[in-house]
Amino acid sequence: MITTDFAPGSPCWLDLGAPDVQAAAAFYGAVLDWDCEFMGEDESLDGGMFRKDGKIVGGLGKLTEEGARPAWMIYYSVTDADATTRAVERAGGTVRVPPMDLDDWGRMAQYSDPLGGQFAVWQPGTTAGVELVDQPGSLTWTELYTSDAAAAKEFYGNVLGWRFSDVEMPGGGGTYSLITPAGLPEERMHGGLLEVGKEALALADGRPYWHPVFDVTDTDAAVARVTEHGGSLQMGPDDAEGVGRLAVCLDPSNADFVVLKPSP
Repeated sequence: MITTDFAPGSPCWLDLGAPDVQAAAAFYGAVLDWDCEFMGEDESLDGGMFRKDGKIVGGLGKLTEEGARPAWMIYYSVTDADATTRAVERAGGTVRVPPMDLDDWGRMAQYSDPLGGQFAVWQPGTTAGVELVDQPGSLTWTELYTSDAAAAKEFYGNVLGWRFSDVEMPGGGGTYSLITPAGLPEERMHGGLLEVGKEALALADGRPYWHPVFDVTDTDAAVARVTEHGGSLQMGPDDAEGVGRLAVCLDPSNADFVVLKPSP
C-alpha cells in the first residue's frame, strides 16, 4: 500500500510529460475525474497540478526533451538527493537531471537505471508529496517492466534500499517481485517489477519503463472512458487473484498507465 507518510524509498510524487497539456488535462479529467490547476499564464505551454476532490494527485508538464516519449515519471522519497545521486553513479546508473532545488518545496533529481529505465527522487522541503493515495482516482501501486529482473533488483536495492519478495504468477506467467521500502513490514509494499520480453518494451524502444497504477471503482467503466476519449487498451481488463481487476491503458499520446479496482 502507498501512504502519505512517504517513508524513504516509497513513491511520493508523479508527473506526466505531455506534448499537449490541455488535451492531457481533458483526458485524465474524463477518465479519473481529475481537475487540473494550471500554474502558468499560458495553459498551452505551462503545466499544472492534477487534483482529485481538491487534493493533489500528480503533476502535468509540457514535454520538451528532444526524443523523449510522453510518459509518467515516478518519484521516490529520499532523505538526501545528492547522496542518492552518488549511489546511482556507483551502481552504474545515469544522472539525467542532477539534484536541484525547486524553491523551498524540495530537491529533486532524475536518473536512468543501468538498462535505461527512468525514475526520479524527491528530497522533501515544505512539500512531502502528493496529497491523496490508495483511494479511487489516485496512485495505488508502481510497476517496472524490465529486461533483467535480477539486475534491476540489485540496482534499486543498492540505490533505494528496497527489499524484494518473489511470487509466481498464475498460468506460468513468470516471477513477479514485490517491492517494500527498507525497514518497513511487507504490508507497506508499494510496487513490483516484472521481467518481460522485447515486445512488451516496445513503448520505450526496448528500454525498461515504470508506470503508475491508479485505483478506480470500476475497471471496465474506466476502460470505456479511456477509449471514448481517445486512449487505447494494451491489456485486459483481467482479474488477478488477490489483486483485483486491472487493465493496462495508453492515453492519446501513448503514455501508459494501469487502472485497478483492488480486491476487497
